[in-house]
Amino acid sequence: MLQEFYSHTMDIYHYLVAGIDPRLKDYPLMQSPIPMTTILLCYLFFVLYLGPRIMANRKPFQLKEAMIVYNFILVGLSIYIVYEFMMSGWATTYNWRCDAIDFSNSPQALRMVQVAWLFWFSKIIELMDTIFFVLRKKHSQITFLHIFHHSLMPWTWWWGVSYAPGGMGSFHAMVNSSVHVIMYFYYGLAAAGPRFQKFLWWKKYMTAIQLIQFVLVSLHATQYYFMDSCDFQFPVIIHLIWMYGTFFFVLFSNFWVQAYVKGKRLPKQDIKQCQNAKTSNGSAHHENGSAHMEQGGIIKPLKSQTTSLYLVVVGV
Repeated sequence: MLQEFYSHTMDIYHYLVAGIDPRLKDYPLMQSPIPMTTILLCYLFFVLYLGPRIMANRKPFQLKEAMIVYNFILVGLSIYIVYEFMMSGWATTYNWRCDAIDFSNSPQALRMVQVAWLFWFSKIIELMDTIFFVLRKKHSQITFLHIFHHSLMPWTWWWGVSYAPGGMGSFHAMVNSSVHVIMYFYYGLAAAGPRFQKFLWWKKYMTAIQLIQFVLVSLHATQYYFMDSCDFQFPVIIHLIWMYGTFFFVLFSNFWVQAYVKGKRLPKQDIKQCQNAKTSNGSAHHENGSAHMEQGGIIKPLKSQTTSLYLVVVGV
C-alpha cells in the first residue's frame, strides 16, 4: 500500500511539473517546486527554532546600515517591477478587464514572463524581513500572520507564475509592487534614524493605502463574475485573488474603524512617549496598521481588538 501511495504521489508530481510553462525552464528555481519548498522550510526552521536559539544568549544586532540598504534596494526593485508590468501589457495591450495569458514567444509575452518571475523572486528576497526581526530580537513582530504570509505567498505564487505568467491574474502583482515602493521607502527612512522622523508624517496613511490596494484588487477580480464570457485560462487564480483581496480588506477595515472611527488608540501619555522614542525599521513598524515603538528596550504594540496584521501582508 505504501508503494502504491508513493507511486500515485509521484505520478501527480510529474503531472504538475509537466504543466510548467516551458518558457520558464531556464529561470532559477523554476524547474521543480522542490528547491523553492526547501528554501521556505529552511526559512521556517530558522525563524521558528534555530534563529531564536542562536540569539537567546546574545545581544541583538543593530543592522542599521544593512536595513537601510535592504529597504532601498526593494524600493528600486519594486519600481522596476511596476514599470515592467506596465510595459508588458498593462500600459500597452491589456484592456484591464478580461486579459488572457499570452503563451507565445513574442518579445512582449516573454517580457511578461520575466517580470512575473521577478515578482515571485522578490518574495524570496522579502524573507529577510523576518530574518532581520530574529537577528534584532524583535520577537513581538514575528506574528503568526507575518510568518504565514511570508511562507505561503512565495509558495502559491510559484505555482501561479509556473502556470499563468501574465493576463488579468497579474494585476494584483502590479498593484502590490506599487504599494511596496511606498512601504519600503517608509521603512528605509525609518531605519535611517530619528533625524528623518520629520519626513514620516504620512505614516498614518499607510493603512489607507493598503485598503485602496485591496479594493482595487477585489474590484478587478469581481469583473470576472459579471462577464458574459472570458477566455482567461486559469479561473481558479481569479477566485483566489478575489478571496484574498476581500479577506484582507475586511481585516484592515476593522482596524480602521477601531483605531480612527471609535478612537481606540494609545493613551495620550503613551503617544507622547512614542513621539520621543527612537524609531527604526523594527521599532516603529506597522502591524495591523499600528505602530510598534521601542521604549526602554520594550516593544509596546498599539492595542486593538483586531487580528494582528503585519503590514507586508500585501504580497499577494
